[in-house]
Amino acid sequence: MATVDQSDWTEQRVLRRLLTSLGAYIWQPAYGAGLSGLIGSTVSTQQIAALIRSQLALEAAILQQPEPVIAISRGASGEAFATISYADATTGGAAIITIPGAG
Repeated sequence: MATVDQSDWTEQRVLRRLLTSLGAYIWQPAYGAGLSGLIGSTVSTQQIAALIRSQLALEAAILQQPEPVIAISRGASGEAFATISYADATTGGAAIITIPGAG
């Protein structure tokens, strides 16, 4: 195992939260957004953004002021791409995560 710096640690926390299926953690059944479970479904970009926003609000590693910015775009085949801009709660630094095929 290798250690990571603070910004990588925060990114890993965000990705884990967004990609973990709801109910996958037996001791925390309300944890997770389950974005990977949306693949193949018909959800709107607004629904995806709202789901991401609600999960980021629960993540202690993300500053809520300034509010994270979530942009969802659609690819030619209908897949959704999420770009999330946020401020790291520990470092205060700005970060961007891009999640391909989020729905």
